Amino acid sequence: MNSMVFDFLLTAVPGDSAAVDAPAGLARHRALSADFPSSLDRAAIGGFDSAGTGSAFLAGYHEALRALVPALAPTDLVSMCATEAGGGRPSAIATTVTADGHVTGTKSFVTLGTFATRYLVIARAGEQPDGRPALRAVLVPAGPAAVVTPLPELPFAPEIPHASVVFDAAPGDMLPGDGYTDFLKPFRTVEDVHVLAALLGQLVRVARQGQWPAEAVEQLLALFAAVRGLGAEDPGSVGVHIALGGVFDRLARLCADQEPLWARVDPEIRQRWERDLPLLGVAGKVRAARLAAAWNSLA
Repeated sequence: MNSMVFDFLLTAVPGDSAAVDAPAGLARHRALSADFPSSLDRAAIGGFDSAGTGSAFLAGYHEALRALVPALAPTDLVSMCATEAGGGRPSAIATTVTADGHVTGTKSFVTLGTFATRYLVIARAGEQPDGRPALRAVLVPAGPAAVVTPLPELPFAPEIPHASVVFDAAPGDMLPGDGYTDFLKPFRTVEDVHVLAALLGQLVRVARQGQWPAEAVEQLLALFAAVRGLGAEDPGSVGVHIALGGVFDRLARLCADQEPLWARVDPEIRQRWERDLPLLGVAGKVRAARLAAAWNSLA
């Protein structure tokens, strides 16, 4: 199998940058990255092939879910369904799942929900002895028992579709393990790492097309190497959370350092990047709290 992802990023010819819808873009991504066994490498390749930050994010999101649930087929378009009206904390989850896997409840903000073929739903299966909710992860196929309502586009990264989904005794398959500790909690880190890989792949594409200095490309690839290393570790590790905080900080400083180089880039691509910059700050408060908790656990 081809695993030379660094060589790919340095030598592949960037594809047509015309925007495509999410299913078509992910289908192209699967075909381009099929020979790469690592989900992080596939995420970087998806970013390299992306028209903008939104489609790069979708490639990273898709690969993050495949890394979290390895049994998923490459052709599955899966959405994580956790957030409800009260938020995404375990105590806020009111959606329920019966012992035979039927899910009932509303998820208020589902990324890729409009096009998903399956939903990874975090749902209550009762209570633990201490009164906390007992959560399970359930794979629910799209169908009439899962009613999808598209949400308005966000002002940034409009290529990323979002929806609310109402489940009405929707049949699904419960996955083994705890819904929070084995799925929802690690996904936040797994998603961060894969989306970072995709964004760095996209920036390598921009740097090559804009003929940025070799040093700029070297720095992007070095940061990708760091992300790749974190992806091989346990996402629940305190050390991973601390190192990931450093990677995000380094990315912010690198983007600031390389800002003058965007003058060499096609104006449309530059405007799209500037429009989508807020995407890098999404979940920033959650990451900051996670980083602080990691440091506190060592005190």
